[in-house]
Amino acid sequence: MTTEHTAGEAVEDVAEEAVDRTLHGGGDAPSRLVELLGRAGLIAYGAVHLLVAGLGLRLAFGARAAEVDQQAAVAAVASVGTAGTVLLVVFVAGLVAFAVWQIAATVAGFRWVSGGERFRKRVGAASKAIAVLAVALAAARSVLGDQQSGRAGPQKLVTWLLALPAGNLLVAAVAITVMVIAGTMIYTGVARTFMGDLVDDMPAGARRAAVVLGAVGNVARAAAFAAVGVLFAVAALRGDPARVGGLDAALRELVSRWQGVSPLVLISLGLAAFGLYCVLDARYRRAY
Repeated sequence: MTTEHTAGEAVEDVAEEAVDRTLHGGGDAPSRLVELLGRAGLIAYGAVHLLVAGLGLRLAFGARAAEVDQQAAVAAVASVGTAGTVLLVVFVAGLVAFAVWQIAATVAGFRWVSGGERFRKRVGAASKAIAVLAVALAAARSVLGDQQSGRAGPQKLVTWLLALPAGNLLVAAVAITVMVIAGTMIYTGVARTFMGDLVDDMPAGARRAAVVLGAVGNVARAAAFAAVGVLFAVAALRGDPARVGGLDAALRELVSRWQGVSPLVLISLGLAAFGLYCVLDARYRRAY
């Protein structure tokens, strides 16, 4: 009798813990394997931001005019040789797993918050899924030896949209969408809502570092996204696909408009901060 009672209590304890984790925990990883690969993907995502930051600083201080974007970052890894290619394959697997994790969170995640906060977190998860899939695609192309086809993507998209009825409005809608994403990143950085995605029992030092790196990193990413959004807006107003571009074009436009390297340096340092935050995020992100 006592044994049965003890077993029953144990089952109840496990059930209560599961409910508590559902209500108050996590990033809603659909499985342990996805979680582990997703954490590796977060580290890969951070590494890409660090590489992009390095390319930006090199350009700012007069190095060769390399592209400053995700494709250039993964190309730098691929240039190492076989080891780089293997690393990129691991990158792709991790990034796709993290995207699956975020898609699951978009559909039914963040149940420990409600209302507008849950909606914002789900929108943020969806944008993260898209962002990491874009990096995964760039890495996969690099593995397959196709490193250039993706760079014309924004121009191809705008060319296709402009050929449709009310094409200018469609391109403008893309610009607005990008600007809204930039706005959510600013809110995330300033309000520090990203800290809610991390476990509560983080060491104090790691928590302080995450607050600073996450805030600076999200604001820097917002600035980069906003610059891309401006390029789409200009393309919509002038009906000219050549006006649009990705991160590299946006950063170069900032430098050109500001007549100096200060924006590029600041954004590059901010992207580096976000890359370091991703490492902390991989270690301390809620997963259940």
